[in-house]
Amino acid sequence: MNIRTLGAAATLLTIAAAAEMATVEPKELASQLQAKGAQPTLIHVGFAVMYRSKHIPASIYAGPASKPEGLDALKRAASPLPRDHEIVVYCGCCPFDRCPNVRPAIDLLKQMGFTHVRTLMIPANFGADWVDHGYPVEEGTPAK
Repeated sequence: MNIRTLGAAATLLTIAAAAEMATVEPKELASQLQAKGAQPTLIHVGFAVMYRSKHIPASIYAGPASKPEGLDALKRAASPLPRDHEIVVYCGCCPFDRCPNVRPAIDLLKQMGFTHVRTLMIPANFGADWVDHGYPVEEGTPAK
């Protein structure tokens, strides 16, 4: 298999994974966050080191959804929200199609009855797909 074939296969996997869940593109989310009106709850389901480095302002840190403690934190963060409230989850540790954290987070939120859940589409990583585009970020330590 050559590099082009591998690249095409990776692109198809990303598209197939995204087709199974509602997604939002970085540019669209950045515009939505700058607009007036109802805002989604943003939940970071990645690793603490990433959140401390840079994250989307006002996002809630839940921790890696690939681990039981991350799923427990996500459940605690989402529990008080109305089930029809818009939630956007994101990680950014790696390409979307290989992220170990996004799918478990989406699955849990759907099991909890949330009906407006989307995933931030991050084809490469949070730095390349959000930070490098100049979209808003802040630094900080996750709340305990």
